Amino acid sequence: MAAEFFEAYNFEQITDEEFAVKINANENADKLVCVFFWGHDCPNCEVAKKVLVDRKAEVDQLDMKWYQANIYEDFNLATRFGIFGIPIFIFFKNGKKLGKISPFPGFEPFYEAVSKLL
Repeated sequence: MAAEFFEAYNFEQITDEEFAVKINANENADKLVCVFFWGHDCPNCEVAKKVLVDRKAEVDQLDMKWYQANIYEDFNLATRFGIFGIPIFIFFKNGKKLGKISPFPGFEPFYEAVSKLL
């Protein structure tokens, strides 16, 4: 499912070293930014990815910038946010953290929460 998910969504990867630069980039000014924290072989991540692929048309309506980070490959980034369970979606606007969604609550609650942030 990971390959299918990342083919459907071309979410840019983000690392600890470049995090502040990307989150605060001019292209993201006044835009909602979501960082999807996931991991290989994470069953809950696979559920979230499958649902997001199945509902891609609706996800595409959410006007925001997406990044993704595999926390197993970037422990520093996971530590920065105190991540101990995945998947986690953390939202930012103008470089400030607005909140997070974890665990993945299903599509409708996810979509509704993100819509309110927009």
